[in-house]
Amino acid sequence: MNDVVSRFIRYAKIFTQSDPNAVSQTPSTQRQFDLARVLVQEMKEFGIDNAFVDGHCYVYGKVPATPGCEDLPAIGLIAHMDTSPDMTGENVKPQILHYEGGDVTLNEALGIVMRAEEFPDLALYRGQDLICTDGTTLLGADDKAGVAIILQAVEELLASGEPHGPICIAFTPDEEVGNGTGFFDVEGFGAKFAYTVDGGEITNYEYETFNAAQAVVTVNGFSIHPGSAKDRMRNALLIAMELNSLLPPLETPRHTEGYEGFFHLGEMKGACERASMHYIIRDHFRERFEERKELLRKAAEEIDRRWGEGTIELEITDQYYNMVEVLRDRMDVVRLAEEAMKLSGVESPTHDPVRGGTDGCMLTFRGLPCPNLPTGGHNYHGRFEFVPVQSLKTGVKIAKNVVSEALVRRVILGEQM
Repeated sequence: MNDVVSRFIRYAKIFTQSDPNAVSQTPSTQRQFDLARVLVQEMKEFGIDNAFVDGHCYVYGKVPATPGCEDLPAIGLIAHMDTSPDMTGENVKPQILHYEGGDVTLNEALGIVMRAEEFPDLALYRGQDLICTDGTTLLGADDKAGVAIILQAVEELLASGEPHGPICIAFTPDEEVGNGTGFFDVEGFGAKFAYTVDGGEITNYEYETFNAAQAVVTVNGFSIHPGSAKDRMRNALLIAMELNSLLPPLETPRHTEGYEGFFHLGEMKGACERASMHYIIRDHFRERFEERKELLRKAAEEIDRRWGEGTIELEITDQYYNMVEVLRDRMDVVRLAEEAMKLSGVESPTHDPVRGGTDGCMLTFRGLPCPNLPTGGHNYHGRFEFVPVQSLKTGVKIAKNVVSEALVRRVILGEQM
């Protein structure tokens, strides 16, 4: 049988980076099929004969209930196969380093060091083994750790014969570019509720996310030779800066945490004649989320008042909503996650709000309640990403416990065992 560490390292070496410039197609990169086909083959090898990958690179498989557990609800386990385009995921070279404190040298030849003062979470793992890269790529624990945890848990369950209800498995493409659920077959998946295994620190599960929108601001200026520009030039770049100055300066990602929302100017480009700005707007509270969008609209109106109608073109598109709005009515599903973590050795599980979103957001609003379980990973999307070996192993225990007969009967069905 596989172990979760070797399984994860094997997956991490497969290049599956998604492409934000190709989101008109799913998957955005054909290379994601390379991992999808591996996962289908592995599932078939340990007994999931119905496993398959569809034309959009969604992998599905179903495990029937063990005898006597057919009355239990079907539970889904979901993770995504792509890695972030923020840093290359090609030619990943995982390594396992034993940590006894202090800085971690990832690549001595290139002088790449993960410094303890910059990454205080390292202190939590003194005496443990960390899976890292050589510092030239990201690791891909987001979310190949989740993929490895799910398949390791299911393989162990099938080998042991431990009682469980129906288990539905899915691995998605393009989560990192916001298209992870566009072609997800909720009805065909067949679960009554599910868990994305796509979180971070192994003690923390999640059922609250941002409400999210993106905004594209186009600024129409007027270009003329600077030598004859008096009272005539309208510099679109300067007007764009003027618009940004109308937004709260301390409500940016750098200045916010926890439940605090923000405006994030992610891209600005152009010239005197025309410029564009790309924002993301985030807030955990729907009322504040709507207020943020309205504030940006009013800023655009003010610029038009100052510089003339048509100076600003503004397009705001909602992306996803806080899944707690739905999960408030399914807190039994949330409690099942917490109890599974406790049974796995996590004495005091925490549930910080996600300062982002997950595939579970979209699926929850499509009728599939879907909190987020941890993988144990840290420092996602960059060269200093790592996952502790011990956290991976705990993640497998959590996945097994969340589908176990005894716990599901007690928490979901309210039965006394």
